[in-house]
Formats: sequence, C-alpha cells, structure tokens
Amino acid sequence: MAKAIFLDRDGTLNRETGYLRDWAGWQWLPGVPETLALLCRHGYNLVVVTNQSGLARGFYDAEAVTRLHELMNRDLAARNAVISAFYYCPHHPDFTGPCACRKPKPGMLLRAAAEMGLNRAQSWMIGDKALDIEAGLAAGCRPVLVRTGYGRDEEEKVPASVHVADDLAAAAAHVLRNDAETTRGSLR
Repeated sequence: MAKAIFLDRDGTLNRETGYLRDWAGWQWLPGVPETLALLCRHGYNLVVVTNQSGLARGFYDAEAVTRLHELMNRDLAARNAVISAFYYCPHHPDFTGPCACRKPKPGMLLRAAAEMGLNRAQSWMIGDKALDIEAGLAAGCRPVLVRTGYGRDEEEKVPASVHVADDLAAAAAHVLRNDAETTRGSLR
C-alpha cells in the first residue's frame, strides 16, 4: 500500500483569503511548490482534502473548484510536482445539514485511502487548523499542524503530542526525518 501526505488547502498551501473562487486570487505560500516537488521525489502521494463551504453558501460552484485544482496542478507540473488527487467537502451544517466528509470528520481521508490504496498508518495529515489534526487522527494518520493560515491561533487547540511546524517546508522536513528514522529502525 502507498503512503500519502494529506494536505489541507487554504492556509496550508496558499494564502488564506476566504472563499477562494478562482486562480486570479491564488497565491502559493512561500516555498510550497518546491516542498511539494520534494515530497513527490520521496514517493509520497499528495492528496488535498479541503472543506469548501463556499459551495453550500452559493459563493461558487463545483466547476470553479475543479478548475482551480486543475490550474494548481498545471502550475505544479512546471515545477516537477503533482497533486495526486483532490477531495473536497461541499457541505456546511447550517446550509446542507450534517455529513461524513466535512473535517474534523475523516470521511475525505478514508475515501481517498480506499480509492487510492493508501496506507493510513504510514500517511500524514498536514493542515493549519485543529479540525485538520482531528480528521488526521480519526483516519489513523500522523498529523502536523503548520503555523501558516490560522495555525498560530489554532496551536493551543491541538494535543501536545502533535508536531507543530512553522510552514509546509518545516512540516515536510519533520515527515522525511521521522519516516527515515522509522525505516532505519525497521531494518535493524
């Protein structure tokens, strides 16, 4: 089974702008494309899992979300990176009622793991909110909170055992170091 890095989108990969509608508003956070390329070179499947309540609120449609994700991957392809899959929750409990996919529930991660043959125990969840961490833990992944986006304000909400990194590059360094140590330990 393959390993993955599940990634929150807004605030983790790009500047948090609130209800991002299109590529014109997209801004990669510093170093993110290079970090994603590094993770691809190390054999990780990159899977975006993102709550998109703007759909439930009628701010944009599913076609806009799909188009934005296509443009993200087109830009990443020029930088030797690719996001293997995108999963998004179009719900919000105030507008559509409860669902199983909206983080902090693990539905998107569980679906991706089943559809892509991913080993959740060898996978990671990186995000800027406590709900990302909760979803990762509930799915059986190892979580990392980044201080970008809402991360600095969310840090006190996550368990003390959760690694906290300044940004995606620092989170990736932690993941690679941890997985290298795990591999060395299993070879002994």
